[in-house]
Amino acid sequence: MNSQLIDSLRLRFGANGLPYEIPIHPQLVHLTLGLLIIAILFDIAGAIFPIERPIFKFLGLSAIRSSFFDVGWYNLIGAAFITFFTVAAGFFELLLANPPIDQKSVWGLNAGWTMLLHGLGGLLLLGAIAAMTVWRGLQRYRWRKDASRQVQWSYLLAGIVIMGILFVHGTLGAQLGEEFGIHVTAAKLLQEGKSPNLLPK
Repeated sequence: MNSQLIDSLRLRFGANGLPYEIPIHPQLVHLTLGLLIIAILFDIAGAIFPIERPIFKFLGLSAIRSSFFDVGWYNLIGAAFITFFTVAAGFFELLLANPPIDQKSVWGLNAGWTMLLHGLGGLLLLGAIAAMTVWRGLQRYRWRKDASRQVQWSYLLAGIVIMGILFVHGTLGAQLGEEFGIHVTAAKLLQEGKSPNLLPK
């Protein structure tokens, strides 16, 4: 980010190269991941409920099929909502990044390419999660509102594919922090052979 823009924003940067102490994007990423994974897993559990019913009965657990779908739906709404903020925080923090130029990740990518792929992947996943939410809403309130199985098998398959993409995408993000030390001062110090205890308290 150029110095004139930084000066115009009058941002004060801390040890992590951000105008706040702890990076926001990684915190929101884990919320997005948790909500989306729970949404898909509970919809899968609802879809295969007839197979699970004897297990619940044996364990003495009272389970209602529609409750699994309720958990799936509301968690997906939460994931779609929070992902807008996750992506926004990610782009803000990428704009403030000062990546090393002569280093490569274990995947053989330099920091610039890793940042580019991670940013584009974030936009792709935001669009995919928003589309999944619309698709899921149509199933819940229109297409399958009277069916005992509220979700289509193709929807569940798409959800599993998106979780796989999230794994690859998350690995790129982890490489930015761990291998390139972007906004992670402790990791950067360790790479330089210094102690994180040198950080000001």
